[in-house]
Amino acid sequence: MMLRTLCRTGGALLQQTQRTVPRLWVTPAQQRWASSLPMNTVVLFVPQQEAWVVERMGRFHRILEPGLNFLIPLLDRIRYVQSLKEIVIDVPEQSAVSLDNVTLQIDGVLYLKILDPFKASYGVEDPEYAVTQLAQTTMRSELGKLTLDKVFRERESLNSNIVHAINQASDDWGIRCLRYEIKDIHVPPRVKESMQMQVEAERKKRATVLESEGTREAAINVAEGCKQAQILASEGEKTERINQAAGEAQAVVAKAEAKAKAIRVLSEALTEQNGNAAASLSVAEQYVSAFSKLAKESNTILLPSSTGDISGMVTQAMTIYSTLAKTSQKAAPEAVKEKSEEVVNQSSQ
Repeated sequence: MMLRTLCRTGGALLQQTQRTVPRLWVTPAQQRWASSLPMNTVVLFVPQQEAWVVERMGRFHRILEPGLNFLIPLLDRIRYVQSLKEIVIDVPEQSAVSLDNVTLQIDGVLYLKILDPFKASYGVEDPEYAVTQLAQTTMRSELGKLTLDKVFRERESLNSNIVHAINQASDDWGIRCLRYEIKDIHVPPRVKESMQMQVEAERKKRATVLESEGTREAAINVAEGCKQAQILASEGEKTERINQAAGEAQAVVAKAEAKAKAIRVLSEALTEQNGNAAASLSVAEQYVSAFSKLAKESNTILLPSSTGDISGMVTQAMTIYSTLAKTSQKAAPEAVKEKSEEVVNQSSQ
């Protein structure tokens, strides 16, 4: 009978707890909702991620864990209901002055979590309102240390500094600030226009610098190309001259060898029988060929006195040849004698 009565009482209490209407825990600007305080009954069911602070005869007694719990209706009273979930608070927009005296309108989002329900209940009257005000004052203090340009560049470090400052003060409240994010930063219209002009000027400067660098690189490339072209042209001309000189030298050597061979063949032919007659015939042919070329290149002509005496000219040429041959034959033994004397002198020394 008693067990049936307890089950009926527990079911009624459960239905009554489920019918509890959520209420606004702090100010409407916070948008923070929590369950209303349940009735002080014998059997209570605490939801997950909630902590119910119980007072016995006006003094803190214990914190109810999620699940089934039992209370003494007249002595025990549920004084506070704390949510252990991560809480998101919208920080209202506020004005702050930067280091370079620019007024900014900044709002943000604050992420909190209650770590100690006892401190959150008895450490401060309204923990979320206190943290919100602390975030606003800290934001104004941190912005006063930075210029306008650094506010946009060091946004992450600004958020971390605010979180660190809030945690130092909220440790006694049992609340931990997880992170703070700046949502919007509004600057005055004139400052915004000047920033836009500065950005445009910076972009024009970059474009001008890039264009000048491109022109410089193009000029360097053209000069380098001209230099390489001149080097290659000079090397080609040098190679051409070397090849031409080598060809001329080979031509001279070939002509000399051919002439020496011709002279050698001629000398051998002259030593044979009827060599003088052959030489006379060659001289006569050259004489006739020379007379055939007269007056072709110039109007001035020098003729010998005996132009028609071909036999006399041939005889004169053969006489000169015989005289040179005899001279060379006499000079050869003398050269051999001198050479032998030099060899004897060298051996005696």
